[in-house]
Amino acid sequence: MVKRYDRLKEIQRLDPERDFLEIYRLTVTHEFPWDIARALELALYRTYAVPSIGRLLDETAELTERSQKRYDDTALLLDTVVEHGFDTEDGRTAVRRINRMHRSYDISNDDLRYVLCTFVVTPKRWLDSFGWRRLCCHERGAFAAYYRTLGAHMGIKDAPETYEDFERTLDAYEHEHFGWDEGARRVADATLALMASWYPAPLAPLARGASLALLDDSLLGAFRYRRPGPVARGVTRGALRLRAGAVRLLPPRRTPHYARQNPEIKGYPNGYEIAELGTFPTPGVRGCPVPGRRPSQSPAE
Repeated sequence: MVKRYDRLKEIQRLDPERDFLEIYRLTVTHEFPWDIARALELALYRTYAVPSIGRLLDETAELTERSQKRYDDTALLLDTVVEHGFDTEDGRTAVRRINRMHRSYDISNDDLRYVLCTFVVTPKRWLDSFGWRRLCCHERGAFAAYYRTLGAHMGIKDAPETYEDFERTLDAYEHEHFGWDEGARRVADATLALMASWYPAPLAPLARGASLALLDDSLLGAFRYRRPGPVARGVTRGALRLRAGAVRLLPPRRTPHYARQNPEIKGYPNGYEIAELGTFPTPGVRGCPVPGRRPSQSPAE
């Protein structure tokens, strides 16, 4: 019978550089599937607070007019790579779709690298505060190696090497670039509304309030949201820490839980084709409002 910390011992026997996919998969699908989903939702807000990113997302209208589909497609494409790896037909198809969507817009390498950093740093910081345990050094190394590899497949240049490099890059970029943008605020509002919609109507205002209570002051300032009071923050964060304590006492998960199994994924009750996920922007109409990359800047497929 698997005990609570047996999987951690298994992870610590693996090599973070050689076995990064296995470690990452064990961590996100066995140890922390719920926490990683919540952390990556918070990571979305961090990307919006960079005006060049938030403004572009507003111009595409994907997150303001088709919020649930954009959420579903992003989660499912990334989930496909986690489940199947980089060197399988499904994994390559998912990366190809991600690249072709990004290629339709004039996105800087710096912005792409920053978004990559949010996927590494935000989960670790969430688990520091609300996880039933913290990530070990093997897991931090594997997270860095996994997203460094994803970055290479996306053609992102100068990706950080170690977890510490990812963290320094993220903090420096946020310090320099976080700021107000009207379009970014619309995207943040739409995301708050989407997450509230996952709950029964009477609970929706509580869900929205809890989401705001989890945003740090730098995000609240960038979006010009009113700072939640200490009671709202205390109750929200206290409830998450109580949950962590309860999970610590539960037996470990026996089977992996992938993002495609999350109840928040609502747009494909009859299944989906990986090659059909995401957007197919058409130049000249809304959904592709800016020039695509020059060929020399195109990410690898």
